[in-house]
Amino acid sequence: MERMPEEQETPKTSRFQWFIFVFLIPILFGITVALLVFTLSGNNIFETAREYSQKVPFLASVFDDKKSHSQEVMEEELIGLQAEVKDREARISQLESQLDSKDLELERAGLEKQRLEEEINELTAIKEENKRAFKDIVKTYENISAKKAAPILTEMKDEEAVKILSNVNSDTLAAIMEKMNPEDAARYTALLTAAKEKSGSNN
Repeated sequence: MERMPEEQETPKTSRFQWFIFVFLIPILFGITVALLVFTLSGNNIFETAREYSQKVPFLASVFDDKKSHSQEVMEEELIGLQAEVKDREARISQLESQLDSKDLELERAGLEKQRLEEEINELTAIKEENKRAFKDIVKTYENISAKKAAPILTEMKDEEAVKILSNVNSDTLAAIMEKMNPEDAARYTALLTAAKEKSGSNN
């Protein structure tokens, strides 16, 4: 009676061993050899498995879903990066335009300044020339006789005559006034007095 369990256990143990030696070990050995052969031949067993899985409807849909999802994410990132690049290019163009505008304004301001300086120099030169010419006129009236100068001055505009009379020396002024008729002499005397008073109040 005691040997009955041992006899029953022996077939179970031998069946398990038989399964390991006959079925499991050869399968593992075959898989190992297949992986080795594929690797040595330059084939990627996982890529090959994925290609074959594409032919199976269920597995193909799983790979396609993963691929499409990954592709959508990459496309969205690419679109975002392209938009960012365009924004930066637009900003750079705007800054370059503003810089060009500032440079143009500075150039115009420089040209306007140069034009004004040239105009001032020209007017200054004309003024100096007019001063020299006026001094020459005054000297001319001081050198000619009072008898000739008096009728010329009375024919001039009062403003011009007074300007000359106020710049000749006192002896010449007295001689010219003496050669004028009393009415003209009185009028020029009054005008000269007013001009001196105006000049004194300005100073």
